[in-house]
Amino acid sequence: MIWSIAIRELRSLFLTPLAWAILAITQFIICLFFLKSVELYLGIQPQLEANNSDPGITSIIVESLYGSAAFILMIIIPLLTMRLISAERQNKTLTLLFTAPLSMTEIILGKYLGVILFLTIMIAMITIMPLTVLLGGSLDFGLLLSNILGLFLILATFSAIGLYISTLTNNPILSAVISFTSLLLLNLIDLLATSDNPTGLFSYISLRSHLDNLFTGFFNSSDIIYYVLLILMFIVLSIRRLDNDRLQH
Repeated sequence: MIWSIAIRELRSLFLTPLAWAILAITQFIICLFFLKSVELYLGIQPQLEANNSDPGITSIIVESLYGSAAFILMIIIPLLTMRLISAERQNKTLTLLFTAPLSMTEIILGKYLGVILFLTIMIAMITIMPLTVLLGGSLDFGLLLSNILGLFLILATFSAIGLYISTLTNNPILSAVISFTSLLLLNLIDLLATSDNPTGLFSYISLRSHLDNLFTGFFNSSDIIYYVLLILMFIVLSIRRLDNDRLQH
């Protein structure tokens, strides 16, 4: 049933102009960042080779590409998650879900998985760009996979947070604004970390600090656990919120 809800959510998303607009605009912008990174690498390549300190095309192009994609999609994801529950509540269709023979867990997981499927398509389309480098060079596939994993985890976390915020209001626009503000703060909170204690509390709870490790190829299980726990926490909060709403009906 969860899978059926996810496919229905994905299909309904592609039946709206929003999904196609998001795909087109984000791919265009990210492609510009990719071409700029390639241009930068080609410009400094002779100098790097002369100094015998070539960091590799993957390090220069891939890290920049996926870092840019993470920031751009942080802006986009609230537009996807705002409709998950807020729109259902605004359109008075949430009551139909409450009366259906479905558990709140199935509804939340199905809707969440639908967004994840859409984002997986986007990640696959983004990954095609660095793979074109193979036509004239080589790639560090370990670093590439680490960047793909990092991008997937951060987007999955963004989506879980956005989904929970969507359960709190019946106004999709308000949901999107609150989601974006929350994601921005969680990304920038490590700026509050002092230079004397760069690995303190603020740095640890920042979404960005854990992502930087994966983007540089530093695979640490604590970063993976951090994202997984955040995702699970916001999914559980979303389920509990819907359970409370269902009891009131």
